[in-house]
Amino acid sequence: MPERRTILSIQSDVIRGHVGNGAARFALQRLGYDVWALPTILLSNHPGHAKFRGETTPTTHLRALLEGIVDNGWLSQCAGVVSGYLGSADQAAFVANAVAQVKQANPNALYLCDPVFGDDDGAYARPGVAEAMARHLVPLADIVAPNRFELASLTARSITNAADAVAATRSLARGEVLVTSVPFGGAEIGSLVVTRTEAAATVTRRLDGVPHGTGDLLSALYLERRLSGASPREALEKAASATNAIICNSIGQDELKLVQSQQLLIDPIPRLSSITL
Repeated sequence: MPERRTILSIQSDVIRGHVGNGAARFALQRLGYDVWALPTILLSNHPGHAKFRGETTPTTHLRALLEGIVDNGWLSQCAGVVSGYLGSADQAAFVANAVAQVKQANPNALYLCDPVFGDDDGAYARPGVAEAMARHLVPLADIVAPNRFELASLTARSITNAADAVAATRSLARGEVLVTSVPFGGAEIGSLVVTRTEAAATVTRRLDGVPHGTGDLLSALYLERRLSGASPREALEKAASATNAIICNSIGQDELKLVQSQQLLIDPIPRLSSITL
C-alpha cells in the first residue's frame, strides 16, 4: 500500500483570506499533503469584515461531491479527516457519515473534530450546530480540538486556568484533546494537549490584533504532525510553534499572512517548548 498523503477537510471556505479551508488547505499542501476541501459554507471573505457575501452549502451538494470521490475508488488514499465550522446543523450527520466511510476504507485514518461554534465573545454558529456537533461528531473523534469557550460549553464547566481545562478535557472522555485560548495569568495564553496519561501546554504572550483563522490553522497543523508520526506532545510543540510564528508575522493585518510566511510552517522561529501540567 503506498503512503497515504491526503486529508479530507470539511469546513468553511472563503474566496479572500485564510480561515477554515482557506487556512488548512495551503498549510497542509505546503507540508506535502493533498487536501480534499469540502466547503460547508462559501463566503467572499470572513464575516468579521464590514461586508461579505455567500451561502451555506446544501448537504445534498456536499454528499454528491463526496460520492464523486467514493465512486472513483479514491477514499482509501485518505489518511485523515478534519472538520471545523458547519453552516447548518444537518451537516453534522453528513460529516459523521463521511468519517465512517473514510475509516471503513482506511481503519488507521485519524479524525480531528474542531467544534467551531464560538469564542470568548460568545456563540456565533447557527442554532442547533453546537448541539449537533456534540451529539454526532465529538463522540466519533480521535482528536477533539475546542477553544476554551467551546470546551466550557461542551462540558458545562467554568474554565479560568490550565487546571480547569485539564479537568474539563478529561470529562469529555476522549483519548486526545487539543485546547486553545487557555488563560495562563493576565499576560499569557496557552494551548494544551491532554491524553489519558499526559497533559502538556505551550504558553505565549497574549497579543492584540490577531487575525481570524489561527484555530483552523493550528488544528490542521496538529493533525498533520500526528499523521506524520509525532507524539501528541511533539505535535503540540510543532503546530503551536508554527502557528505562533505566523501570528507574530500577521499582527495588525486584516488576514493571516500565510502565503508570505509559509517558510515558518517548515522552520518556525521562535520554537515553543511544552511544559508538563
